[in-house]
Amino acid sequence: MGTGGLRATRSGKGAEGTATVASPCLYRCIECNREAQELYRDYSHGVLKITICKSCQKPVDKYIEYDPVIILINAILCKAQAYRHILFNTKINIHGKLCMFCLLCEAYLRWWQLQDSSQNTAPDDLIRYAKEWDFYRMFVIAAFEQAAFFAGIFAFLWVELPMTAKKKTNFILLLKALLLSSYGKLLLIPAVIWEHDYTPLCLRLIKVFVLTSNFQAIRVTLNTNRRLSLLAVLSGLLLESIMVYFFQRMEWDVGSDCTLYKSQDF
Repeated sequence: MGTGGLRATRSGKGAEGTATVASPCLYRCIECNREAQELYRDYSHGVLKITICKSCQKPVDKYIEYDPVIILINAILCKAQAYRHILFNTKINIHGKLCMFCLLCEAYLRWWQLQDSSQNTAPDDLIRYAKEWDFYRMFVIAAFEQAAFFAGIFAFLWVELPMTAKKKTNFILLLKALLLSSYGKLLLIPAVIWEHDYTPLCLRLIKVFVLTSNFQAIRVTLNTNRRLSLLAVLSGLLLESIMVYFFQRMEWDVGSDCTLYKSQDF
């Protein structure tokens, strides 16, 4: 697609929420991560011209021309440019809803595994009540484990980043980036619905994909190297594993009939 001049309709063919002309807030060049005052200039009759970055001499954000499906595909491929476009140059406010839906997916997966492994001979009403309570319990456990994962990442970054970087780092933006980059968990439901012999493998691949997306989100948001981003993700995994172990021990101590968590599958 050309980057010199283009005609664009007000319906917004590009990513939803992409900023319009010269706004007081700053954007980012998706190529070199330098700040930019605007993404494009609007001439008469809807003729737009993409702004060229003064640093790298490339378009500040070529994705404003692209269809959202193309942007999504590039994000799935974990391209840093697509992540910068989504995180810095668009206004997306679905972090909370996406987090809640992902937790529901995790809770359903764990609840499904629990029902699949348990044998109950209790009356029907009691079984229904127990199953409903188990789902709520799985939701709370999933929420605690995700909180532990994020806490591990933030704790590591707080220790490793120099003081000057801490003052400049927007940890709220990093949290939003981590929530958005966890969208891969939505694939848990199809993996469970279309159950087959390779379902455990699919769940592990989904876990790897989510961690890779989290890694890229940290790297893009902080504009840091791969080593620091990888260590941050590993620190989050370590704290999450400790939380998983704690819940397993707690279930064992209280003598619950739930003796097996398969959280490692996802």
